[in-house]
Amino acid sequence: MPSTFFGLHIASSGLGAFQAAVNTTANNISNVKTVGYSRQQAIFQAAEALRVNQRYGTAGSGVDVTAIKQVRDFYYDVKYWNSNSDLMMYDARLYYSQQIEDYLIDDDSTKGFSKILDEMFNALDTLKTAAGDKDRRQQFISKAQNLVTYFQGVSNGFSKIQQACNQEISTQVSTINSIGAKIATLNKQINIIELQGGYANELRDQRAVLVDELSSMVSVECIELPVTNTNYPDVYLGGTDYTVKINGQTLVSSDRYNELKCVAREYKVNQSDNEGLYDVYWVDTDIPLATTTGTASGSLKGLFEMRDGNNKMNFHAKVESAYRTANGGTELKLTGASITDIKMMTMNNEGVIMVNNKAYNYTGFSYDAATKTYIFQLEDTIPIMEQNELVGKDADIGTSIDAMGIPYYMSQLNTFLRAFCEEFNNMQKSGLDAYGNEAGAFFVAVNPTDKSELTFGNYDKDGSMSTAWDSYYRLTADNFNVAFALTRDPLLMATVYKEGYNPDDKDKNNLIEDMMKLKSDIPLFRGGGANEFLQCLISDNSVDTEKATLFFKKYENLTNTINTRRMSISGVDEDEEAMDMLKFQNAYNLAARMVQTMSEMYNRLILETGV
Repeated sequence: MPSTFFGLHIASSGLGAFQAAVNTTANNISNVKTVGYSRQQAIFQAAEALRVNQRYGTAGSGVDVTAIKQVRDFYYDVKYWNSNSDLMMYDARLYYSQQIEDYLIDDDSTKGFSKILDEMFNALDTLKTAAGDKDRRQQFISKAQNLVTYFQGVSNGFSKIQQACNQEISTQVSTINSIGAKIATLNKQINIIELQGGYANELRDQRAVLVDELSSMVSVECIELPVTNTNYPDVYLGGTDYTVKINGQTLVSSDRYNELKCVAREYKVNQSDNEGLYDVYWVDTDIPLATTTGTASGSLKGLFEMRDGNNKMNFHAKVESAYRTANGGTELKLTGASITDIKMMTMNNEGVIMVNNKAYNYTGFSYDAATKTYIFQLEDTIPIMEQNELVGKDADIGTSIDAMGIPYYMSQLNTFLRAFCEEFNNMQKSGLDAYGNEAGAFFVAVNPTDKSELTFGNYDKDGSMSTAWDSYYRLTADNFNVAFALTRDPLLMATVYKEGYNPDDKDKNNLIEDMMKLKSDIPLFRGGGANEFLQCLISDNSVDTEKATLFFKKYENLTNTINTRRMSISGVDEDEEAMDMLKFQNAYNLAARMVQTMSEMYNRLILETGV
């Protein structure tokens, strides 16, 4: 049978249990404003019953506090992480889309593209009545230089946005590495405590806060599995194996973490890219981090989309043949290319082309418009056996990214300028200057290496080109300009066609009449004239900005709703804690009263009935 004082033991177990519950409530109230703190509760369990030699067989032995555990719902954690990743991805896209929008402003508040283009063609129109007037020629050339300044300013602005994205990518990679190291350390500390039978509530809260922060940059998946005895899988040892994956790849596994690194590109992917843009790799394996794939999300993906987004317009083709050249090098012949117009080419003159999942450095390329065939010159000589393996394989430069980022807008600038400058220069070269000589190119491309002017003498009207020629492929928004000779002597500009030229008719202007058509009558960009160019870009940006705004607000509301629900479970509610405080106080008082009652019973038993 149980001890005579068994009841006192039962009552005292209640005192201890409710004391622990009150202490836990005090801790909750103290941390009501602590960021990341999860409400804790004392877990009660009826103590193991005691077998007695009575008809009722066993007697309850009181209450045990088995644990003091944080209250969290992993389901809502996962929902929050997923929604937060999408929210911050669209936040990054919206932020940089709005910056792009600032460079496309074209209203009365600023001297934008439309006003500059109007002034340029208005100045050209004045030449119709006095084509031989040197001052009017100079005025038109000055207005053309304003157009150059405008495009160079927009190009420089886009370049700065790309640099800002690149720098932010580097910063976020460093932050991810720091978070990974902290989570690995916390995993170790948590297991040390919990293998000894405790429960590391505060450390788990710290880890959850880090995962919340991580989810803003990348998509996060967390897996926590119990550590069991290898010989007896059903025996739980007390610790857990906590794994964190980002964009589907493992960042942390238990107390080990994988580190990321930023590697500056040796070659540009796109012709107008900044030098040294970062790609992100895992340090130990040199495998790239999945940054723009379907599983990726978070602000890091948004940054890559705005920095590298090409609206799925990267170069793609198939290898028709690979062969050894006379000088011992290797060339790839490509057909079925996604880009077959010189004006739309975005590839850098040297770079990296991916074939059969292997990277090959190329030093230049040429294009034959008649056969729509590319020839890429590779930097290294490839063995014949490997050459044969490349035939029929896909070839890509860069990746296809479904976002209108800086490369997309830069390619649109370049495409328009190449078309506009080509048409304007063709008219100029078909005419005579004021001295009766054949006119040269009005718009040129400035070679960045020696500042020489490319006048497109190698231009092939059928569209064939090579990166070694000064074709319109080499003209970009960053390097195009008015020919320096024209700025010194406006009389070198042509205003009259060669055919039917009369030296005595200095004000003849039949060439100017056709030049005026470039403003709106001659299709140059997406089927419209020069005056419709910027509207196309503004439309693109408006659609992209509106989409980013719509999804940002959607995920902001969803994230807030999920977090509200999550906090209703794990957050500290002051009213609820006040009720618990009174409830546990009353229970404690009752347990104390039971101790007092049992004491009186024992006192009567010992003093009045003792023998």
